[in-house]
Amino acid sequence: MRKKNFSKKLLSMALAGSLVVGMTSTLSGCGSKKNGTVTLDVYSMLANYSGIQSGWGADLLKQKFNVKLNYVQSDSGTFDTRMETGDLGDIVVFGNDNNEYVQAVNNKALYNWEEDNLLKDYGPYIKKHLSAALKKNKNLTKQITKGKSDALYGFGGNAAATNDDHQSFIYTWDIRWDLYKQLGYPKVKNLDDLEQLLKDMQKLCPKDDSGNKTYGLSMWPDWDDAMVMYVKAAATAYFGYDELGIGLYDSNTGEYHDALEENGPYLTMLKFFNRLYQDGLIDPDSMTQTVDQVGEKVRNGGVFFSIFNYAGSLVYNSQEHQSAGKMMCSLKPTEASPIVYGMNMQGGDHIWSIGAKSEYPELAMEVINFLSTPEGYMDMQYGPKGECWNYDKNGNTYFTDLGKKCHGNANTKMGSKHKGKYQDGTIQINNTTWSIDAENPESVKGETYNCESWKSNNEKASCDVEQDWRDKTGAKTVNEYMEQGKYTVAPGTSYSAESKSDELKTTWGQVTDNIKADSWKAIYAKTNKAYDEIVSKMIRTTKKYGYDKCLKWSKDEAAKRRALELEATQK
Repeated sequence: MRKKNFSKKLLSMALAGSLVVGMTSTLSGCGSKKNGTVTLDVYSMLANYSGIQSGWGADLLKQKFNVKLNYVQSDSGTFDTRMETGDLGDIVVFGNDNNEYVQAVNNKALYNWEEDNLLKDYGPYIKKHLSAALKKNKNLTKQITKGKSDALYGFGGNAAATNDDHQSFIYTWDIRWDLYKQLGYPKVKNLDDLEQLLKDMQKLCPKDDSGNKTYGLSMWPDWDDAMVMYVKAAATAYFGYDELGIGLYDSNTGEYHDALEENGPYLTMLKFFNRLYQDGLIDPDSMTQTVDQVGEKVRNGGVFFSIFNYAGSLVYNSQEHQSAGKMMCSLKPTEASPIVYGMNMQGGDHIWSIGAKSEYPELAMEVINFLSTPEGYMDMQYGPKGECWNYDKNGNTYFTDLGKKCHGNANTKMGSKHKGKYQDGTIQINNTTWSIDAENPESVKGETYNCESWKSNNEKASCDVEQDWRDKTGAKTVNEYMEQGKYTVAPGTSYSAESKSDELKTTWGQVTDNIKADSWKAIYAKTNKAYDEIVSKMIRTTKKYGYDKCLKWSKDEAAKRRALELEATQK
């Protein structure tokens, strides 16, 4: 395979004084090659892992492409450092399509997929099946370059084959159903009822599987952005408003609720979390722990409730727990109207791209193309085909015995074919190509990539607890249950946030850092008086930092999104 811009890259590295290169030396930058195996650097701003891909994922990629993936985590300063040389890596994944992505486009740090027929020759599945997402990216280039270019630099993940219907719910209001049953199925109409339920659960089950104290809720700060993530997510789950800028946006009305709005959704949920803390229901480690540490506590039965399925049922519901008559299931307050996102053929803002200085752009494209095929996507989600999942003679998707164990417990050992546990081999890019709820064209009609849609997983309840939940709710799946009550659909559009000026970025950083810091302090306030004082100080200080400038930008973005949503729903 030819190496793109080989001499140019060596020259740039030599000029930078970062590497002395001999004619027979091994390249240590992107696209290094040794003994016939190419190592591609994957710079993913979404990854939680650094180093070489291991386990079954490494075996799969080596078998198919004779490639190793070396992950470069996006720590503080990493992007700026890599941009100084213009060398972002081989496969590059952006966490959004503004800010760093705009810089990369403007500085020509990304590879044009239409150059040398790269997409046509090495990404045929993408070219044929993701045309709407590709078109969105070209239009984004036009927007960024003020019409000077429409170069194709990638596509946004989480794409769908059709705009019909919506994705699966992720704000699923998971609670320990076995404890709920023991308490006599009390009605949960609103946040007050939920608070009381968590109190009663803690009294009923004060210790987790290891004898540690239990809590209603355990949070983490890793994913905080403009606001405390869990607080704004609770508002999204309850009111149906989506995070946008420095507040929350209502797709039903176009109304914008800023973070400091009196009695607004953010401050309402902030007060609710403080009430939980004063009740002893919030894990005191929430402000300092990682998402992985929270997952371990959930897995250990130390947490009764999660707004999200990925921090609740998907973690807790192991075969061991279900066999023991324990399970987390959905219980949505009847007054809640959780958001669910519309399917979007144009994809989201987590962009797949290739670095302009990659020596192996063809190989990088082949890997991304494979992950965009049904088999590649399924492998990325569930493990290797034939070992963890397959299709029966009628085209229905099913888990193998090993796959079922792995899906229920990521610590399951993979056996003699691969080293380590299932989780060791998980492909660590941490981005999707397709929406999990997109229809899988290789399975029977109606089945999606989401295992919850598979006939094989819905024919009978997994255990007595799930059967009890089915009997009580009248639903077979979480989606069926969530659709019985109120919910809000956010239409999929081509919306991309406008880049902030350098001045606004500085102001934004000061404002949002203050909101996050004081929000955490407010959660941990020991009295109502202390809470009120912290929130008042947060509002005063944030205003001084330039909150109104940030709010104007956010409202302008909300207006842009509203126009696109109206256009999409009127088609």
